[in-house]
Amino acid sequence: MTEGHPGNYFSRRWHGRVPLPQLLWRDIIGMGTLVNLIATMLALAAVTQGAPSVLAVVLHFAPVPYNLFLFGALWRTPGRNDFAVGLVVVWLIVMTLV
Repeated sequence: MTEGHPGNYFSRRWHGRVPLPQLLWRDIIGMGTLVNLIATMLALAAVTQGAPSVLAVVLHFAPVPYNLFLFGALWRTPGRNDFAVGLVVVWLIVMTLV
């Protein structure tokens, strides 16, 4: 737990207790993208190993609730700006489709 920011990872972000640059660049663009890439790689690996297609679809879309959480957290962050919101909307679309 970070000193001065009580609560867990999710509550700190949801209640706007994480600075906008950290939420946008580290949590969303950095870690969020990494989580999505790993899910996509697992989905592709499942397909190449002959797993049912439904498993690949579930693996690929598994991060969507987390992505929506990150978008909601950014939306609730004090001091958000149009650039950050626009960037995360584009990010959310790309991460969902790719």
